[in-house]
Amino acid sequence: MNILITGGCGFIGSNFIKHMLDKYDYKIYNIDKLTYAGSIENLGEYQNHKNYHFHQADINEHATLHYLIREKGIDTIINFAAESHVDRSIENSDEFIKTNINGTHSLLKLLHDFPIKKYVQISTDEVYGTLREYEDPFTEDTPLAPNSPYAASKASADILCRSFYETYKYPIVITRCSNNYGPNQYPEKLIPLMIKKVKNGEKLPVYGDGRNIRDWIHVQDHCEAIDVVLHNGRNGDVYNIGGEDEKRNIDIVKTILSGLNKSEDLIEYVEDRLGHDWRYAMDIDKIEDELDWYPKISFEDGMEDLFNDDVL
Repeated sequence: MNILITGGCGFIGSNFIKHMLDKYDYKIYNIDKLTYAGSIENLGEYQNHKNYHFHQADINEHATLHYLIREKGIDTIINFAAESHVDRSIENSDEFIKTNINGTHSLLKLLHDFPIKKYVQISTDEVYGTLREYEDPFTEDTPLAPNSPYAASKASADILCRSFYETYKYPIVITRCSNNYGPNQYPEKLIPLMIKKVKNGEKLPVYGDGRNIRDWIHVQDHCEAIDVVLHNGRNGDVYNIGGEDEKRNIDIVKTILSGLNKSEDLIEYVEDRLGHDWRYAMDIDKIEDELDWYPKISFEDGMEDLFNDDVL
């Protein structure tokens, strides 16, 4: 395969590129705009790898992408590129619309001109909205009901992908994953932010009463799931990916404090986020049954690695 990976200098994208270069003899072309959350240092040890090539570009630069696909013979596209921080989307949604919706459309238009064998859209559980504690987890058939500008932009991108499959029968598949954690995550998300603040002796801001629930998955498990969907996922389908490990935000914070031997006195409850979803949970029966994938890394083991000073 000759694979174009967009947003490959970000958290999940960089971990996926490492996974693919370590496992396969595929050529990887990484396109990244290098916004605040992306860093070429995330792939520093792979810069001279014979199968890795980096190009700084915006996915809305359609002509640049068109040229690259033609010149490099790219036959596969995996779209990780996204603005993904809910708080930032609440403050200003402009970049989320440009990147997550317009950028996805820019990529999908490439399928009109090239014989792409597979296009994988990396999405999120947040497109489904929120759950009450007693409700069953999201399935692939759960109606989309996004509650933040970020989630709405990702849901819009998913619908665009669906339309390009239904209209043109292009080889498109969508993955929707729960909360990721692991190495190289930018410290604006809960786990790396809290670890950083603990190490700096700072207060830990917790929204509301901290009882909101998320399903957590280690980024390496997510990468392996994308790998099996890439190779064996059915065109036109959606695959939920999750860790089947629901935890309250406050319990995550307390786990970090315990792991770093710090007092819970550092916890500081703050005004809740606008439109804060109560609970996310994923039903992953489909990917388990059809593609024989399941999460392997326990939350306890994954977190232990993050407590090392040189990981984040």
